[in-house]
Amino acid sequence: MKKLLKEFKEFALKGNMIDLAVGMVIGAAFTAIVTSIVNDIIMPAISLLTLGFVDFSTIGIQVNEVFINIGGLLSAIVNFLIVAIVLFIVVKGINAMRKAQEKLRAKPEEEKEPEAPTTKICPYCKSEIAIDAVKCPHCTSDLKD
Repeated sequence: MKKLLKEFKEFALKGNMIDLAVGMVIGAAFTAIVTSIVNDIIMPAISLLTLGFVDFSTIGIQVNEVFINIGGLLSAIVNFLIVAIVLFIVVKGINAMRKAQEKLRAKPEEEKEPEAPTTKICPYCKSEIAIDAVKCPHCTSDLKD
């Protein structure tokens, strides 16, 4: 039982879980704000422009004793579109910041340190030889440092 509790504690306190919990709370608060903006500002403005002082929440179809609320559906669609647009803008901004950060981390070509040479030229026969060679393999001359 202790092992199970220890594993659950490790799982629940991981950074990803805490980030997810914070995201859920912020998302719920954001949803309440967007719902209020849509229901209290945008939908009345749309109804004023299109139908003339008609409350969208009353728009629907009466079928027998059932009322199909089309206005509520329209409000939900507008809510979704606003949330989707805001999330798109946020993700696009985060991706742009990540790209900028990666560019800052990467050194430009001219700032990179030059590599140490691995070959040198024999002063006698002018052939290319290994940097640590003490005798030229081509002309067999002894090389001095």
